[in-house]
Amino acid sequence: MVMEKALEVLVIGGNRYVGKRLLARLLADGHHVTVLNRGSSPPPAGVEHVVADRDDERSLTGALGSRVFDVVVDQVCYTPRQAALARRVFSGRTRRYVMTSTVEVYEYEDSPALVREEAVDPATVTVDLRLPWDDPAFLEANYGEGKRQAEAVLAADGPALSYTAVRVAHVLGGNDDFTGRLAHYAERMRTGEPIAVPVVNRPATYVHVEEIARFLAWAAGEDFTGPVNAASHGTLTTEELCEAVAAHVPGGRAVFRSVEVGEVSPFSFRRSYGMDNARAARLGFTFTDARQWLPRAVAETLGKGD
Repeated sequence: MVMEKALEVLVIGGNRYVGKRLLARLLADGHHVTVLNRGSSPPPAGVEHVVADRDDERSLTGALGSRVFDVVVDQVCYTPRQAALARRVFSGRTRRYVMTSTVEVYEYEDSPALVREEAVDPATVTVDLRLPWDDPAFLEANYGEGKRQAEAVLAADGPALSYTAVRVAHVLGGNDDFTGRLAHYAERMRTGEPIAVPVVNRPATYVHVEEIARFLAWAAGEDFTGPVNAASHGTLTTEELCEAVAAHVPGGRAVFRSVEVGEVSPFSFRRSYGMDNARAARLGFTFTDARQWLPRAVAETLGKGD
């Protein structure tokens, strides 16, 4: 059921890339929006600002005061500790909690078929709060596991939030893509250096930055729970990405080098990262086809004539 009234929405994080587009969509939909961050950058006009450290429970509860929300969209929940803190702080303070998760939760589900949500059931995931989740190196090396355990905390029995975990595919597009992944391909083509790929290079699903912002804004107004995959239709290969990049590099041509072990280029995968988006479709969201928006996404990121 879609809520038609204006919502009180809190977005945790979200001042760049996907987040800033999410804020713009929520405002355009007529919702009252508050953003919570550490104060490193102000939110756009029309958005209320709460400054707090989301990892400090006292700071968070003090800054929120008596505020209550219809929906909380958490863009920066990476660990089970953060999820546990969110359960304590937001239970009774919001009717719905939307966590942005990731395709990386499926890192052990290597299958040529598009993976469905039930492949990773948060209720069956073991949570270990003793692991060094505050260590940036550990967290980076265990990104998928951190998201899996965060989902598991939200799905645990007992007094809890009504939550959904949006498992986001690899995001492309926008002139503010800070990852440099497509630029990596462009630079290799300019210099003639080979692009390292696995011997068996698997395809993946992707989503345009505007589309995932649209999905998150839509999900905020829905009432479904549990995990949901968010990916455009169709998989893309490294070769297809490079073909789109080559159009923006004078004389651009991709030269690939297969490696059995060691580091490979961005968006080159030894395992499949394809997600089935059928649940989102049944719930009422219509995704676009990745091949239709790919040329535009590359043009946005690299800039015409690069």
